[in-house]
Amino acid sequence: MSSYRQIFYQVVFGTNRLPTIPESHCTELYKYISGIVKNKNCKLFCINGVEDHIHIFSDLHPTICLADYVKDIKVASSLWMKSNSHFPKFKSWQEGYGAFTYSIREKDRIINYIENQKEHHRKETFYDEFKSLFTKNGVEFDEKHFL
Repeated sequence: MSSYRQIFYQVVFGTNRLPTIPESHCTELYKYISGIVKNKNCKLFCINGVEDHIHIFSDLHPTICLADYVKDIKVASSLWMKSNSHFPKFKSWQEGYGAFTYSIREKDRIINYIENQKEHHRKETFYDEFKSLFTKNGVEFDEKHFL
């Protein structure tokens, strides 16, 4: 008997609020991260962001622990960005991350939300967006970790 599952995660993490992901080279970063996701046997639905953070919406393979998944993405992409001249201001990803689960009914809405990050952030900061995601998803947080 095979095992079946559906585990949709939206993972969000930033660059310590520093604008270190140039819009002109973000596609390169997203392609690199999509390769990491694929190598983890996970399915990427959408990745996007702005200069100071990214959103990844993917299906998490059941053999992968969420913390290891995020750590592997952050470590590999950080090393790649530091060695790539297109990201000269990048120092590191923030220590933590936000991860939120969604159902199949919410899939298209989340993909649309992530695809429209650049437009969204003309009106709202990453700080406000992150707090809003925690609140909307019922995740308790300590605001002092955002400062």
